[in-house]
Parts: sequence; structure tokens; C-alpha cells
Amino acid sequence: MSDEPAKLSAVEGVKLESHYLRGTIAAELANDAPNFDKDTTNVLKHHGTYEQDDRDRRAEARAAKVPGGKFFSMMIRSAIPGGRLTSAQLLAQLDLCDQVGNGTLRITTRQGLQLHGVLKENLKQVIRGINESQLTTLAACGDVKRNVMCSPAPYKTDPVYDQMQRLADELTAALNPKTTAYYEIWLTDSETGEKALAGSGGPGANGSGGYDVEPIYGQTYLPRKFKIGVSLPGDNSCDVYAQDLGFLAICEGGQIVGYNVLVGGSFGVTPSADKTFAAIGQEMCYVPASQAVDIAIAVVKVQRDFGNRSDRKVARMKYLIHNWGLDRFTSKVEEYFGAPLEAPRDAPVTGYNDCMGWHEQGDGRWFYGLNVENGRIKDEGDFRLKSALREVCQTLAPPLRLTPHQSAIFCDIQPQDRDKLESILRSHGVPLSDQFSTVRRWSMACPALPLCGLAVTESERVMPGIMDQLEPKIAALGLQDEVFTTRMTGCPNGCARPYNADIGLVGKTKGKFTIFLGGHTLGHRLNWIYKDLVPEDQVVDELTAVLRVFASERSPGETLGDFCHRVGKDELIAMCEAEPVGPNVQA
Repeated sequence: MSDEPAKLSAVEGVKLESHYLRGTIAAELANDAPNFDKDTTNVLKHHGTYEQDDRDRRAEARAAKVPGGKFFSMMIRSAIPGGRLTSAQLLAQLDLCDQVGNGTLRITTRQGLQLHGVLKENLKQVIRGINESQLTTLAACGDVKRNVMCSPAPYKTDPVYDQMQRLADELTAALNPKTTAYYEIWLTDSETGEKALAGSGGPGANGSGGYDVEPIYGQTYLPRKFKIGVSLPGDNSCDVYAQDLGFLAICEGGQIVGYNVLVGGSFGVTPSADKTFAAIGQEMCYVPASQAVDIAIAVVKVQRDFGNRSDRKVARMKYLIHNWGLDRFTSKVEEYFGAPLEAPRDAPVTGYNDCMGWHEQGDGRWFYGLNVENGRIKDEGDFRLKSALREVCQTLAPPLRLTPHQSAIFCDIQPQDRDKLESILRSHGVPLSDQFSTVRRWSMACPALPLCGLAVTESERVMPGIMDQLEPKIAALGLQDEVFTTRMTGCPNGCARPYNADIGLVGKTKGKFTIFLGGHTLGHRLNWIYKDLVPEDQVVDELTAVLRVFASERSPGETLGDFCHRVGKDELIAMCEAEPVGPNVQA
């Protein structure tokens, strides 16, 4: 083997030459081109925005001889630790989606918000507007710490939830990029030199040469994106096993005394590259609560220094751990941390609280979890969710939490306002949470086509139809109350976390999906490929056959994921093949 250092990937050079995430963004914002240079799009991700184009309109764009041959637009993502925001902040984003977006807003699978369809010429207006509401897009994307997830339940009599939220905020502050580039480009008026807006974290310290010093990330930031979640054994709603770095709270006497630290979760896969794989986090150690931020910094620095910077397909931290082994990785973290690490404590995950429906907060007020199907906030025909949210935020002004399942929680509702909240939703044609079937309630999908550049097929736009078909079949089998997760993505990148779900539907090519089975609602187990390249119109029939066998052959109390895991792929296929599959088969 050669001792020559591996050649760095092109993106590493782009980051190095960006002068701490400045690049040529400011100059390109001032030109008339409808899109950004390719290198600039890689830098822009760290500022919370992706360049996209409407793939449904590519032929139209070519026929109209649109510059670049595409209708370009930007997706802008807000980083909202734990999904906690105010009514005023949500209203500000609803205004922006109407004024300069495509008229919709989306709750992400990481408890953030996304605006779609924003033209390049309006990008600065949007990012500045988001910051004026005291939110930020900084580090919502890119090769840095992404939005820190946290169990969102707003219980007032259980201090554990506030303590987890506090850690999410502290991790965000510690691991956000310190470069002043974000504030110079988006929040300072280029003509008047007006000072950067207060809030959203503040600019970092300016270093030598007119550029910043990144004490944690360095000049080239991380080899790839890095995801963090804070969870609870009894409420793993943030899917702690799916994170690069997970904190599982250990509680004594109603207080968090420390955290089990999990490392190496990640779901991005490239099907054409056998060297890529999905992984769930492994327990590395236990740390006292006071040391949680310090251990996070140590883990990030190890990934910074030893993660693969030559091949982005295998640059996530899971591959470093896979190549080294957990023991060697832990030893290196101890070296960076500066002290020996304790073994993890016994704290298995036992529950998942999606917070839907009405719940007492514990202070005389209530919170209400509203199921937002696939996270899409829109007005469409008689369904006017966007208008309903406007009225709720304007009249009741509740604090809100966004959930990891793309839904919303209205907090601090006075008992006398419960009927008013429900009335607003009903009057706008918005189904209440108890009107959703169980299978639909526990489903989610990524945006996919037409705007996501990675999508190979549909996801969000077809998931409601799949649920429409599944609901009556599940009811006929007597499984209407059965809880299992169904997650769909338009590509193998795994944004909707399909690889630990009871049922994962992953786009493989146009109109065809890989069906994964055998995961678990609690998220602690990977699923496996049941069938590959299943045409979209056959997905429901394949799942119905599985559900029929499950209904007749399950052990008492056995979940769908546990049943599939116990039976295994070959036996399950044989059992299902004994049952006819087709569009005319009734459940």
C-alpha cells in the first residue's frame, strides 16, 4: 500500500478556498444569472440553502430557452433546535412562503422548516427575514452539525424535557460555525454597511488575515454532514439511533444525571456502491450531564481529523467507526476528551411519544399535537392548513414545537380555548388528529420530486395515495389499531429515516421501490430488503400480503417489525407467496 496521502475530494478544495464559507456568494448574488456556480452551491449549503430546479418543467424550460435550460429556485431550511418556535416565527415563514416561495411551507424530519421555490434574486430577503424573526438558517445544511433534534413534549411537571431542550440549545451554540461570513453576506446591507442583526447566535470572532478562526471545525469543516439528537429511554421520538451522535438521557429522581452517548448512526446509502450502508448508533460511553457538550466536541474533532476526505460516499462517521472498530474510536475520543470514559449504563429504549391529540401539560394548560401529513403546510381546495395555522397563531398565539414526525404541537392552550382551536381547524377543513388512521399517523415521506435533485422517483406526492389504499385493507384485517411506522423516500439517501422503520419504501428508480421490513417503531433495529424494484402500483399489494400473514401468524402482542424480524426474509416470502397477490384480492 502506498504511503501517499489520499487525494482530497473536489468539495474539500471548495471549502478550503471559500475563506470560511464566503466563496463568491456575495458577487453571484449581485449578478443576473438565475442560478449559482456549482462550487458556490456547495458553500451555500452551510448557509442553509440548496439550489434546485423544477423537474416537472424541464421540457418547458428547454422549449422556452430559459437560461441554463431549467427553472432554478432555492430551498431554504431553518435550524430550530428541538423544533421550538413561537407563533410569530411561524407566521413570518408563512408570509415568506406566500411572498417569495411556492406558497407552501414544510416541516422537516429534523424538526426544522423548509421554504421551496424561492428565486435567487429573493434569497437574501428570505434569509434576512428568517433572522429578523430570531431564527437562523446557519448550519441547517452542509458539512457541519445539522439541526439538533430533541424530544419535543412540553410537559411542565417533568423537568427532564426542559433539560433535554437545554442541552440541544447548548450543543447548537457550541457547534455552530463561528465564521462571520453568514452575517456579512445575509444580514449586513452591502450598500449602507448596516450592522448585522442581533439574535440567531451572533457572529463569530474575527481572526487573522481578515477571515475567521473556526476553533472546532478548522478551514475545511467536517468531511460530511453530522447529525445529533437528544432523547429519552421512554420517549425516543428523535430517533436517537439514527444520529451520528446521540444522547440518551439517564434520569434519577426526576432529573437527568447523565447521558449514554451513541455514535455512528447514519442512513445515507449509494446502491451502486457496495461500500456504503445504513447503520444505527452504537453505545460508546456514559457521561455526566455536565460533560455532554465536551464529549460532543471531542467526537466532532475526531471525525474532523480522521473522517474520509477523499471519498464523500464513505465520509460519514459511521465508516470511520466501521473501519476502526468501536474500541479504537472510543480510545481516540478519550484522547481528545482528556479523560477515561465510563461504560454505558443499562437503559434500553422503551417508548416513543408522538404527542398527537390533547395532553395536559401539568400546569393547568394543555398542548395539542396536530398531525401534518408528510409535513406539508398548504392550502389546497377545501383543505386549508396554512390558513388555519395563520388564524391559530394570530388569535391564540401559542408557543409551538415541531416534531420529528413532521407534525406540530400547540403549547400552553388554556382549557377554555380547546374548543376554539378545534373549531378553527375544522372550519378550514383540517382533520383533527383523532381522524387520522393509525397507519397514516405513523407514516412520513420525504419531498422527493419535483424539486429534490437527488430524487429518482416520487415520495411525498404518492404517499397519501398509498395510505388511501392501505387503510381499508388494514381495517379488513382487524389491524386498524396496530402501531407500525411506514416511511418513504424518493431515493436511497434516507432523509425520512426508512431504514429502521417497520416498513421502509425507498425509491430505487423511476416508479419503483425497494421494500424494507423488520425494523421497529422504537428505531433501535435496522430493517432488511424484502423485495427490490417493486413497481409503485404493486407496493400496496405486496404490503397487504405481508400484513395478512402477520395478522394470522403473529405471536400474542408481537409487533409487525418484530414478527418480520423473527420470521426472516425467506420464510416470510414463502408464506406470502402462498397467498395470492393482485389488485383484485380483498383483504
